Amino acid sequence: MPPAEFIERWSKSGGAEIANSQSFLIELCKLLDVPQPEPTRPDEESNTYVFEKAVKLNNGDGTTSDGRIDLYRQGSFVLESKQGTEKREAEQDALLAEKSKHKKQRKGHAERGSSHWVLVMNRARKQAERYTQAIPGEWPPFLVIVDVGHCMHLYADFSLSGKSYVPFPDPLSYQIWLKDLDREDTRERLRNIWVEPLALDPSKIAARATRELAAKLAELAKRLEKSHEPKVVADFLMRCLFTMFVEDMEIGGFQIGDFTRLLQDCSGQVENFVPMVEDLWRDMNTGVKFSGLLRKHIRQFNGGLFEDCTALPVTQDQLDLLIESSEAKWNDVEPAIFGTLLERALSVTERHKLGAHYTPRAYVERLVMPTIIEPLREEWATAYAAAAAYFEAGKKQDAIDTVTNFHQKLCDILILDPACGSGNFLYVSLELMKRLEGEVLNARWVLSSSISEATRLRASGMPPAEP
Repeated sequence: MPPAEFIERWSKSGGAEIANSQSFLIELCKLLDVPQPEPTRPDEESNTYVFEKAVKLNNGDGTTSDGRIDLYRQGSFVLESKQGTEKREAEQDALLAEKSKHKKQRKGHAERGSSHWVLVMNRARKQAERYTQAIPGEWPPFLVIVDVGHCMHLYADFSLSGKSYVPFPDPLSYQIWLKDLDREDTRERLRNIWVEPLALDPSKIAARATRELAAKLAELAKRLEKSHEPKVVADFLMRCLFTMFVEDMEIGGFQIGDFTRLLQDCSGQVENFVPMVEDLWRDMNTGVKFSGLLRKHIRQFNGGLFEDCTALPVTQDQLDLLIESSEAKWNDVEPAIFGTLLERALSVTERHKLGAHYTPRAYVERLVMPTIIEPLREEWATAYAAAAAYFEAGKKQDAIDTVTNFHQKLCDILILDPACGSGNFLYVSLELMKRLEGEVLNARWVLSSSISEATRLRASGMPPAEP
């Protein structure tokens, strides 16, 4: 079935998830060209890819209860339809009977885009997290929360600890709307979640990209240090790396390829490198309404990095290394490389070991996750549950205050790294805390909103004017 036909077909499903969930997922598997769920077998251990996977849930009081996962694929995901949460609050047959009794158009369990709809989706996420705890010997890397015919929410925990499922790839783009299935990159993301989920681990992608770039930079630094002091070389490379990073992140007026094209224009005419790059860095230091080099407005980068805009003369071989580095996808590179480069500049004995000395993010997270992030996420789960309870009881301001108080506490936390060298542990801590902050701010926005034009735009995949 072509993507456009799939989207058209399921956009008319009307929110009747109970009747449509399995049919939707089977057709989604066909669209993605991935294996379809298998029949359930009497031997529960052999049910590794099935609908309604039976599990025993820990009730927290020494007792257990029966649960069923809407769709489970071993080593890949736990999938929960939002109806799965609410259907457990009342018998499914009674719910269907009630819907038949009142002959009205089906609207699902909450008006899409409303605050209640968001809470229902979050309850489905919490239910999916409970299910992961009930699967013996495994923590699936993904949670997939589905509103049939409307959207999917993705959460990932690549540590496979089950303690920190976070929006994937980030709090701004973890939602996949039905219309997004028309895009090949969206279908490829879902395809990987089904068949090769760990290939999406950003830390592995970043570590690989960072190691490759670190090797190039170490070689370039070695060559430049034959003519210049290591500190001068390190400062020059820091400015180059930062400019490469901002062009790929499209910060401050830069667009992808701006700096790379400038470097390429110098190829074969390396005498132009110094004046062109120094002019660009002067523009970045002050900000200009119109940069003659880039032919656009450049905002000021006021951190002091470009107060010294000195560019070192380079040979064609050295320029080639810079161009290769700039052509890399810097949004796949760990920003922690900047700290590593800085430490390298300050340590003569380590200055040629950039590639070997870079600490992979996975190693950093082994310390940061249990000491900082997991306790904070446990506190956030408690705060969010309390806020949701206030909201559903009609105490909207109490709900908002609960989330606001947690956010203030999060902002007030100080992180100490007594052995701080490159700052990589501090950077990773900050990045993970900012991800959590994104979830907190999003929750506060939801609780502050009613069914309004803003929430309707959000439900359709368009961001509100003032999130």
